[in-house]
Amino acid sequence: MNDCLFFGRNKIAILFKNEPEKITKPIQFKFENENENENEKQIKQISSSYFGTFFLFENGKAIEYLTEKYSKQNPQKIQIEENIQKISAGGDNIAILTKEGNVFAKGKDINQKNPNEFINISSLIEDTNDRIIQDIVCSRNSIYLLTSNQNAYGIGDNEDGQLGFDSKTLKKTEKPILMMKNVSKIFSGNTSYHLFLLNLNQELFGCGYNFHSKLGLRESRKEEKKIKKLTKIQNIPKGKIIDIQSGFSFSIMLIEDENENSKRKLYSCGRYRFNGLGKSEDTYEFTEIKSSLFKNDNIIDFSVGNAHTLILTSNSKLIVFGNNSYGQLGTGDRNNQPIPIQIKLPKLRFNENISNYHLSCENEKSFIYYSPFSFSNLEEDLIKLFRRKEFCDISFKTENGEIIEAHKLILKYRLNQNQNEIEKLQEIISKKSIKESNQIFEMIYSNNSKINPKLYSEIKEIINLNEKIEETIKRIYLNENENEKDFIIERKEKQYRFPKLILIMRSELYRGMFLSVTEDKSNKVTDYSELSNKSFQIFEYWIYSNQIKEGIQITQEIIDEIEIGIDYFQLNQTNPNLFDLLIKKFNNQN
Repeated sequence: MNDCLFFGRNKIAILFKNEPEKITKPIQFKFENENENENEKQIKQISSSYFGTFFLFENGKAIEYLTEKYSKQNPQKIQIEENIQKISAGGDNIAILTKEGNVFAKGKDINQKNPNEFINISSLIEDTNDRIIQDIVCSRNSIYLLTSNQNAYGIGDNEDGQLGFDSKTLKKTEKPILMMKNVSKIFSGNTSYHLFLLNLNQELFGCGYNFHSKLGLRESRKEEKKIKKLTKIQNIPKGKIIDIQSGFSFSIMLIEDENENSKRKLYSCGRYRFNGLGKSEDTYEFTEIKSSLFKNDNIIDFSVGNAHTLILTSNSKLIVFGNNSYGQLGTGDRNNQPIPIQIKLPKLRFNENISNYHLSCENEKSFIYYSPFSFSNLEEDLIKLFRRKEFCDISFKTENGEIIEAHKLILKYRLNQNQNEIEKLQEIISKKSIKESNQIFEMIYSNNSKINPKLYSEIKEIINLNEKIEETIKRIYLNENENEKDFIIERKEKQYRFPKLILIMRSELYRGMFLSVTEDKSNKVTDYSELSNKSFQIFEYWIYSNQIKEGIQITQEIIDEIEIGIDYFQLNQTNPNLFDLLIKKFNNQN
């Protein structure tokens, strides 16, 4: 069972029984329906809109709690057969991204005839080679899709130009339309009427309702309130854009300043009247939110509602500001807070790494919930990495001349370490569409014939069918080819080399390091100094094999060190569990 903290307007009485309509202090609740298996799983995400709150669990299932205005039947399972990866709710719409890359959506802006029926909107994209989706975002009445080919699509309302087109010629669409190519990220908000797109060159573009310059585009004429085409946002603060979230009349940007040891800073623009800016005056371009509360601290997570903002810092501070008419700031009263203040966090059930906690805000309510990073399995991680272009180092051409990129290291060990097999693969890909090619690579990476049995029958002869991912990775380790190990860990004046791909799959520390920075110029990191040579050998071998290296006598000192190392490197602790195996081996020795 899971605990969450909630404060704000109590619109879902079944969740917060015997509580007032306006909950001004964080309260804890548990899922109580024991007949729902999803309730016994770990929460992965919470997303809210005007009409309900959606809980996504680690098992890929989800539950929706609709407000009593929309439904008295709570809770309801979301009937999507595929495993759910992400949920985004906004206004009267909801979009669901599955692990297979499909997007199912419902709502009056998507399907007027049957607003309560989920439809596969990704299958409506005209370009059949562009139907694998990697991210989704809902705004007030539109939904945005980012494809694996780095193209951004929009569907829904365009009254304010939020789809990047003139509203006189396109007021609404029930099919996704291409907005922009070469996009790395999409940003919006569940109550907003505007959108941001970040391209692969780290240039920011925006469109939609720009009232009081909430896009960061200063108004000089009245007609510029509506930005009807994607427009480049100038004067962006220096640093890497991590996230942008939008309220109704403002936007907040999280920047990572690489010149200040990756210090994270918040910038806002828009109208101060509703207090969502963290300032006491209108701001017409992105300007830093300054407060002594951020000194010697870093931002872990933040979330924006219609007119309020919550921030969680590395020193376990909960910092809030904005509209508080329903107690959605958790201060214990309903007084608005124009500038950042800190509120006391109640004692949390899982009192450990604060980075495992997350925030979720909607118009009139706020959540704090525990959701540690979870590695599903290596096959799924490999498929995710296959879609990350910055780690690809070998190219293939499809039948239409499109380029699809892959990882030479993984292919080498999946295709029997034979260069001829790579050439055979190129010949096969040259006769396939981009969609079929994507499926072929997913089958190779995961060794899963169920993805497409027909295609699998064509390529099975070049795949090593007898090896699991674990054995493949172990062979990479035993092969000891330094040319394939592209990252250095230095400790006690000794160097250890690892392939980045392996570290990404095994350690959340390195996953964050490599995947959160577009261009990683670092080539080494010093490990935790308390790890002895024997402990580090255990760590190194585990990284590759998920096994304990033979011939090492396990002592209580090693167990203590490994426990520290697991926490520091944030190791993947799926079955088998390294710490449990060490304890078992230690007990057997004695």
